[in-house]
Amino acid sequence: MATRITSSTWLPAGRYQRPAPRDVTSQARPAAPMDRTRGRAARHDEEEAPVPTADELLGVDTARALADCWQKADQHAVAAAVRECVPRLAGLGLRERSDLLCDALLHAGPTPYAAFAAAVRTALADPALSGWMIWPVSEAVAAKATTAPQGTCFEDALCLLSDLTPRLTAEFAIRRLLNTDPDRALAVIKKWTAHPDEHVRRLASEGTRPRLPWAVRVPAIQERPETTLPILNALYKDPSEYVRRSVANHLNDISHTRPELAVDVAAAWADEPDAHTPRLIRHALRTAVKKGDQRALALLGFEPPVDLTVTGPNMARDIVAVGEQLRFGFTLENRGDKPQRLAVDYIVHYRKANATTSPKVFKLTVRTIQAGERAVLSAARSFAPVSTRVLHPGTHFLELQVNGQPHGKVPFEVVPALWGS
Repeated sequence: MATRITSSTWLPAGRYQRPAPRDVTSQARPAAPMDRTRGRAARHDEEEAPVPTADELLGVDTARALADCWQKADQHAVAAAVRECVPRLAGLGLRERSDLLCDALLHAGPTPYAAFAAAVRTALADPALSGWMIWPVSEAVAAKATTAPQGTCFEDALCLLSDLTPRLTAEFAIRRLLNTDPDRALAVIKKWTAHPDEHVRRLASEGTRPRLPWAVRVPAIQERPETTLPILNALYKDPSEYVRRSVANHLNDISHTRPELAVDVAAAWADEPDAHTPRLIRHALRTAVKKGDQRALALLGFEPPVDLTVTGPNMARDIVAVGEQLRFGFTLENRGDKPQRLAVDYIVHYRKANATTSPKVFKLTVRTIQAGERAVLSAARSFAPVSTRVLHPGTHFLELQVNGQPHGKVPFEVVPALWGS
């Protein structure tokens, strides 16, 4: 029987910042892409954080600094090719900028893989080779290795990527190698779980995620997510929170398509935990909980409610203008004779351009309702414009979810900002 995970709050911690690299300059380093998730989803009910711009991450200054690193490594042709890219960066997205610089490295750098890798290692001796300029360098290493004649360059490229990853991350580049020969790549990557550097151990988990943000998919891992379980099992008790966070995100990825497998793994970890395992499992099962998976909820200590009356949601206004907040309240009444521990979420069914709706679950609170207790709760959802979602005027819906069970779906109207001003 799996041990239940309980705590005063089951909500995962806020946005986690990547540790600073070792022995490199203090160049500003934003959180690694997966942690903006992948600028992607805000934690709990916070507003979506703004995604850094391409200029902020891989702009003119960074490209020039990359050229300087190659110049110091006596790779003058490469340095010149990178500098020629500088005026072409304007108007390009982040991935396009990385690809442009990667192509410059490939076309101007040494042709044989061994000579190219040697040049990268020489450049890597300069601590200034750090931050977002690592992305095109790591992609170039992977491209060279996957197009070279068969030999030891495949394993050497993985080794070189593990050397690069402490300077930013090589999680995107190793996926080229995973797609070329997944079994061969995983044989090397699994060994990284015992590496003394936390950045390399994290790379083992992060680089093999089924749904890694901003990254190409690896069909072999998507179709057989169990192939990465030895990595997760080796790392879930890792001493680094940075590594454990990646493990939780990896298992959460698996839960999107194989929720039963994710819960099985989490239950096994719950039976052999350390002090950090409960928090890791809560974060790893967040998607399963939002989807109302009863096994995941039970593992976290949330049983189906018994004799619980949910009234609401009741909205102060059923019209909200873009830029305003939707305010609502509801009551939870425990008519049973035992306390009930409740995970309370709410769902906004956003209207899409084609007039259908798409649900988005937001975490609200965890509350223990005593026998006979009646709790009155309230919340608000911002409808301010954000870059990650287009707000379409028309009918939306608000719904409560308590321990995975939906309650009280009610409509409301979203109108343009000028209409409601």
